[in-house]
Amino acid sequence: MSDEIKSLDQLAAVVSDENESEDHKKSSEPIRDKLGRSYATGKRKNSVSRVWIKPGTGNISINGKNLDEYFARPVLQMVIGQPFSVAGVAGEFDVKATVRGGGLSGQAGAVKHGISKALTFYEPSLRVALKAAGFLTRDARVVERKKYGKPKARRSFQFSKR
Repeated sequence: MSDEIKSLDQLAAVVSDENESEDHKKSSEPIRDKLGRSYATGKRKNSVSRVWIKPGTGNISINGKNLDEYFARPVLQMVIGQPFSVAGVAGEFDVKATVRGGGLSGQAGAVKHGISKALTFYEPSLRVALKAAGFLTRDARVVERKKYGKPKARRSFQFSKR
């Protein structure tokens, strides 16, 4: 027992080394189901999406509709395609997603978040590029609730001295 730990710094170094090795083992193995798909959940505002990806020709289906039908605005279509272009795998995966809640912008963000997470589960080496682009971070901003005694969340009634 010549390798006794005698200080908190030595303990922290040992624990961080063990955690890094465990994280590396976990992140280096792809997570796929029996059908060869990867699943992830994406969230944005009040929208929640469930996303399955598998190798294919680049077809994207959202709530049973084609991408062009569900998200008619080109900006929203571009948002959904960003994870593929950043990872350099555009047109290589088929996506099937279901999304609920919120508006179209929040739903597009939720699908983008879900696709990014599913890509990292399918191919862990893509995590570095997607993490650097900020696609794996859940944007936690939501609408603030209305408070009693106020017309909106923070807006007050006009003050009059007389």
